Amino acid sequence: MVATAAAGAMGGALAKTTVAPLERTKIYFQTHPERRYRIKGALRYLKKLYSQDGVLSLWRGNSANMVRVIPYAAIQFTSHEQYKRLLGVANRHSGKSPEDKHLRHFLAGAMAGTTSQAMTYPLDRARAVMAVTHVGEYRNIFHVFTKILEREGFLALYRGLSPTMIGIIPYAGISFSTYEMLMRKWTERLKQQGQDGDPTHVQKLVSGGCAGLIGQASAYPLDIVRRRMQTATQMGIESSRYSSITGTLKIIVEKEGFRKGLYKGYSMNCIKGPITSGICFMTYEHFKKFWNTLLLK
Repeated sequence: MVATAAAGAMGGALAKTTVAPLERTKIYFQTHPERRYRIKGALRYLKKLYSQDGVLSLWRGNSANMVRVIPYAAIQFTSHEQYKRLLGVANRHSGKSPEDKHLRHFLAGAMAGTTSQAMTYPLDRARAVMAVTHVGEYRNIFHVFTKILEREGFLALYRGLSPTMIGIIPYAGISFSTYEMLMRKWTERLKQQGQDGDPTHVQKLVSGGCAGLIGQASAYPLDIVRRRMQTATQMGIESSRYSSITGTLKIIVEKEGFRKGLYKGYSMNCIKGPITSGICFMTYEHFKKFWNTLLLK
């Protein structure tokens, strides 16, 4: 369990740090309805951040994100292993039918995602707030918490939790089940070729990237809803306007349209998502094996 938690934490931290500038750009366009998203506009935004506040501004909010991502990833991967054991699919090559294994892996991933989100959500809101505000407005993550509690109260730390929990079920379920299926396919192919051992790092990276790309498509509109609910106050919008999932969805679709509103920034996510997921899964597998070997010595 210790090896799983440590490997998950390292995988999450490395993956999120790699794509932090893209994540900040995505959150900016998600939370600014008046800004029409285009790749050129995203590049201009990154250039503006760099010219105004320096290169480190591209990673603004990443420290808050690391405070969240490290426990989030550790909890997610550790609970995923426990749920797999509970559902009888801890071994990728168990005797169950492919359909049965896929369903059980989906359930294990979905439960792991909801567990980790529920336990670390206030940190996610703090990260989103720091990503849409200027340098100097908040000194650090603790300053964010203090200001939210002063201005909005304790429950405001959980604003946007409902779309997050609904969205994480298909995202985590599909991501983990797809990754497990692809890893099983790689292993079977190696055995057919007369080779014994694990898939390569590249195969793990590709499998994780495909899993993330497929998983994010099902949950992206709810990610938009969550960001609007999380950052309404900081954007000068009455929080009551974005107080529910259905109400927020209605406002977005009416003002911005279905595709341009609910899938705003999705093209960037198609770049960011697979990179994040691929690095996370690959790093997790590598360090899990490393820590297990180290602990057995």
